[in-house]
Amino acid sequence: MRIGELAHQAGVSTRALRYYEEQGLLTSERTPSGQRTYPESAVERVRLIQQFFTAGLPSRTILQLLPCVDTGHASPKAFELLASERNRITAAMADLAAARDALDRMIDIANHPTPEHCPALREPAWAPYNAADATTAPGPTAALVASATLITR
Repeated sequence: MRIGELAHQAGVSTRALRYYEEQGLLTSERTPSGQRTYPESAVERVRLIQQFFTAGLPSRTILQLLPCVDTGHASPKAFELLASERNRITAAMADLAAARDALDRMIDIANHPTPEHCPALREPAWAPYNAADATTAPGPTAALVASATLITR
């Protein structure tokens, strides 16, 4: 089957198939005119490669796992590799959660600005922030900060 037919049956782009070949994940034969041809089994292989990518595995890891698929026997090294990838993904998820939490704090500050976080609210505007001055300085800003301090105590 030609590349366009494989792409259609597997639900991927022809560009993805060329990338898979470039990475060593998929092989093709060439016609005398240089066109790629694939066996019928390539459809299932491409779908498997897609599942690996969906699981967050990079192509270099998939390349290491495909011999296990081809032989039907997973080695201890393959299980170690999968566990390592899972740990990498878990760490990335923790980093994303920390970034989300930091963004939540920024959204809260934007919704409830204080002189500590918003230099334009300081007296005079853009003066260096000093927490002691905020509770003792005259004016509405000091009153707001003092009220907030009493509420949180």
